[in-house]
Order: sequence, then C-alpha cells, then structure tokens
Amino acid sequence: MPLTVLINPEITPLVEEQSEDWEGCLSVPGMVGRVPRWEKIYYTALTPTGERIEREAEGFHARVVQHECDHLDGILYPQRMTDLDLLMFREELRHYKDETGKIHATPQTD
Repeated sequence: MPLTVLINPEITPLVEEQSEDWEGCLSVPGMVGRVPRWEKIYYTALTPTGERIEREAEGFHARVVQHECDHLDGILYPQRMTDLDLLMFREELRHYKDETGKIHATPQTD
C-alpha cells in the first residue's frame, strides 16, 4: 500500500469479529500490547487534493488504518486494550515467542 494521506477519515466495520494482535507506537515508546481491532473495515476519506477515497481493508491494512485514525481522536492503543496485563516493555515480548519466532497471546514456557 503506498503512502496515503487521509483527511477526515470515517471507518465502518464490515464484520463484528475482532482479532487481537500486538501493536506498538512511537507515542508509547518501548511498549507493546495486544489490541483488539475489527478484521475487515470500509473507510472513506478525502485526499489533500479533495478526491474521495473509498476502500475496504482487512488484516494488517485494516489494523493500521484503525490505529492511525485513533490518533486523530486522541486515542492511544492502550486505551483499546481489554487486558492491560498484556501491556509490556518490548523486550519482554520475547517470552511470548515460540521457537519459530511466532508471537502468541500467552507466555511460552522454557
């Protein structure tokens, strides 16, 4: 997805299901947390030249759009978390990785 500027974006979820995944942000340096987001969304916005954008997004693209639009409303990802026990320093995330490097929702035992 190329760099895109969204002016006055509006998001509509296309599914009720949300999935949790790890997010970090420069506004909360050194921290990560598991954040629920809608898996599939529809969004509209204007470009800097006034053209209307209408898109469907899913997966990582949908997560990023939701994350960035939250900033416009003064919301940081920890405010979206349902379990603040999963807000941690980035280096602690290593306990959540398995031998393949995949990150899980619960700590891995050694």
